[in-house]
Amino acid sequence: MTKPDTEAEAQRLTKKSTARFPAWSLISPAVCWLLLAATIIGAKGAPFAIGLGIALVATVLAAVHHAEIVAHRVGEPFGTLVLALAVTMIEVALIVSLMASGGPATTALARDTVFATIMIILNALLGLCLSVGGRHFGEQSFGLHGVSASLATLAAIALLTLVLPNYTTTIVGPFYSASQLGFVAIVSAILYGTFIFVQTVRHRDYFLPADAPADEDAHAAVPSGRVALISAALLLACLGGVVLSAESLAPGVEAAVHAAGAPDALVGIIISSIVLMPEGYAAIRAARRNRLQTSLNLTLGSALASIGFTIPAVAIISLLTGWTLTLGLDPKEMVLLVLSLFVATLTLNTGRTTVLQGAVHLVIFAVYLFTVLVP
Repeated sequence: MTKPDTEAEAQRLTKKSTARFPAWSLISPAVCWLLLAATIIGAKGAPFAIGLGIALVATVLAAVHHAEIVAHRVGEPFGTLVLALAVTMIEVALIVSLMASGGPATTALARDTVFATIMIILNALLGLCLSVGGRHFGEQSFGLHGVSASLATLAAIALLTLVLPNYTTTIVGPFYSASQLGFVAIVSAILYGTFIFVQTVRHRDYFLPADAPADEDAHAAVPSGRVALISAALLLACLGGVVLSAESLAPGVEAAVHAAGAPDALVGIIISSIVLMPEGYAAIRAARRNRLQTSLNLTLGSALASIGFTIPAVAIISLLTGWTLTLGLDPKEMVLLVLSLFVATLTLNTGRTTVLQGAVHLVIFAVYLFTVLVP
């Protein structure tokens, strides 16, 4: 290769590397963290909150961009697993820190957060993915084996942790005794660990798209290891900014909810929705590109990661501190949880979906929101 050819190749690679990191994907998390630092010195007020909210949304978009680079490097289903695990680990760390600082008054925090997350993912997010995909492509297909494995694992962990505590007799619900809580935490961790093993090693093909769509991402050059590592670091920075921004905005959201006379449960739903924005946007974007398998890997994987990580973590905190952990849902919430799991099983039992299934899930989510506001 001649020297001019070498220089041209170097310029081309430099241009490609720069394209991997557009300016906005680097500036957004930096601005978000600067605003978070400003909160430490007492910055507050409506204009500041609006600015932080805008930075949060921009950081969500940056997180999805960097997650897609990592996903393209490692391939499916590892790519979707990266985003789900990263945001869930940060969310769990936030919940555990709030419980540690809040003491016994926060014993129901994990239950409320996990339940809100499951309802948002199984109904709002899944419904939007199916509706967007159905609107643009009429009918979409996916692999049954992987989705069935995800739903079976999710149903088992959800009912064991959020419903069964209401019916045990060693301690009157909605609580587990210390031995029961430890056993359920171990079982939940085993179930989730087995699912990850099946998804990434033993039956990885169950979670791969049957027919890869012919879009620009499918033919794009695979990023280098260096680019992927930088994106992974930036992804963690973005997700940390999103979660901490959500926590920083929580008092303002809580004040607005109380001023409107709405119940406290609405605060948890709003905060959970903000935290789930990176995964939600990535899942809807994949459905819009006719990659429903990727959407389902993200949505169901996020729900599993949330409950599979959170319950064992808070169980350990509870056992170490001696707090009584509130886990059992009330009757209305149990009905909605079982209905969501049942309808999701019917929706995803044929390997094909239309806009109708999306509408059904969105209606269930609307009922959930309405019953929160009007119990």
